[in-house]
Amino acid sequence: METLDIAGASRGPNAIDAPAAQPDALSAAPPDSRSGAPAALRLAYLLSQYPAVSHTFFLHEVLGLRARGLHIETASINPTDRAVEALPPAEASEAAATMYLKDGRLMASAGKLLATAIAHPGALLRGLRAVARVPNLTLRQRGFWLFYLAEALLVGRWMRQCGLGHLHVHFGGPVASVGMLTAAAWRIPWSLTIHGPEELLNVDAYQLREKIAGASFVFCISDFCRSQLLQLTLPSDWHKFHVIRLGVDPMMLAPHSRSAVSGPRILELVSIGRLVPAKGHRILLEALRLLRDRGVQLRLTLIGGGPELPDLQQFVARHGLADSVAFTSALSHEQTLAHLRRADIFALASFAEGIPVALMEAMSLGLPCVSTSIAGIPELIRTGVDGLLTPPANAHAFADALESLAADAALRRSLGHSARQRIISQYNLPLNQELLAHSFEVQLRKPRPSAATRPAR
Repeated sequence: METLDIAGASRGPNAIDAPAAQPDALSAAPPDSRSGAPAALRLAYLLSQYPAVSHTFFLHEVLGLRARGLHIETASINPTDRAVEALPPAEASEAAATMYLKDGRLMASAGKLLATAIAHPGALLRGLRAVARVPNLTLRQRGFWLFYLAEALLVGRWMRQCGLGHLHVHFGGPVASVGMLTAAAWRIPWSLTIHGPEELLNVDAYQLREKIAGASFVFCISDFCRSQLLQLTLPSDWHKFHVIRLGVDPMMLAPHSRSAVSGPRILELVSIGRLVPAKGHRILLEALRLLRDRGVQLRLTLIGGGPELPDLQQFVARHGLADSVAFTSALSHEQTLAHLRRADIFALASFAEGIPVALMEAMSLGLPCVSTSIAGIPELIRTGVDGLLTPPANAHAFADALESLAADAALRRSLGHSARQRIISQYNLPLNQELLAHSFEVQLRKPRPSAATRPAR
């Protein structure tokens, strides 16, 4: 496990109304008078959608940090992606305890917003000033930011009611816009976890520099992610960036023994991801077509839904691949894992990624993986050691890699074994959660300057 640089964080020079920490902002309760131990840190997680099939790592992170002594309450911009009765027990429990900003009760939300604005005019004025100071917005975009401010006022009100003194946000897009305004309006310190690729490809549209300047610290999921933030910001902000890798639990995702199958068989290939251009599914299908023309047969299951589904289905029909490709749409996590456990090879032909959890899960299960040499993926997969990487958007190279695995069972076993060892040593969720919990403890218990301004009224 690599060590983490946990140098101190301070306010950046370009912060937009960056909050000044109140003396009790980081822990709502005093130290235990009997043991002398510090009180549990009390913080809020603001997420775009929680719980959600596509973001199961949110659930694992929140539960893991609570198990390690942090007090975390969750707020979500959007409601969960499934009906409550369709949620597994752990997710249903989380949904019941989560504060939803878009809960469908417009009149009730409007009433809360009005009451908040009347009771806390200072927070409203600071929020409006923060919106006015966001650079390079069109009139229409500034209107959206006023909606973000309305949500920020409700988030801050909820945090006050729950005694939560720090706000943490995953991703740097609109959810972080709400986080930034919450921090500015309510003078609450906040922090970010940046994943990529969206926020790194839309830096100006997402006002990422301004968000980083106002944040106390920023967790990055990869060295590549950290490097992209370094090039966007002034050296005075670089101490804020700390690499905390995601991971999966290798004990829960262990390989299982396969029954021996006599005679040749068609190998099962699985790919998981939303059906959007950035995932490179068309390149994967083109590679499959090339393999078919070479006489190499693979059976592909594409797990995920999205706007590209009709076009991909047309490609399959046009090239006579219907017998070799199955589309499942989005599946539950357990259903997805069942497909992975039956697979022989995992493939992800992405053009833009952070570090996909789907790759980690496949590697933990001992599957040989073929992916692309982009963003943080080469940190996860050492090509030729833990899997095979190809240049992005190169169907011929992708087909070559798949063919080499299809033809060599020993290579599949070797790469699959090494892939699992890679997860155990570097992307082990329990170990990385320990590191994350320790990082929160260090960052949030760090002595801070006395507040120069009064609390919001």
